[in-house]
Amino acid sequence: MAPVTRKKKTKLGDHGRQTVAAARPAKMLEVLQQFRMLIKSIRGHYRQVEDRSGVSGAQLWALAHIAGNPGSKVGELARALAIHQSTASNLVGRLESLGLVTRSRVQHDQRSVKLVLTAKGVRAVKRAPRPLIGVLQQALSDIPEASLDALRRHLGKLIGAMKINDPRGRLTPLSEM
Repeated sequence: MAPVTRKKKTKLGDHGRQTVAAARPAKMLEVLQQFRMLIKSIRGHYRQVEDRSGVSGAQLWALAHIAGNPGSKVGELARALAIHQSTASNLVGRLESLGLVTRSRVQHDQRSVKLVLTAKGVRAVKRAPRPLIGVLQQALSDIPEASLDALRRHLGKLIGAMKINDPRGRLTPLSEM
């Protein structure tokens, strides 16, 4: 009599492996939909910001920072918004041309410029929908630190898997993308 060979049993079996294999594309599509919801929500918030306050999301965030830190400098603003100093300088220039911010030189150091909201700038901030810093920025500030750390790691892996390397995007305000 010939020896009987048995298939090695797995916990999943053939049907279980097919189910797991089919679940991966579904999960990928669900994550894709989550990114779409995220982007659409951010864009919707920025539309509300512009409709109600007359400024872009980045401009509002800058105004909110200056309102909370009167007399701050352009470099401080750049660090607070995680943007390049030249981007912050251009942003302040635009706010100044709109009559929302004034730059004043410090008397003892003429190289130093402090930023202050004008009355028009204060009104724009009051009219703007909350959160002033942006819905994504506020949500990232509100989630637990462990979740923020995990999100940072996982997004780093995602960016690596996409094989993209355009670090300029790191310093571009979302409302300007």
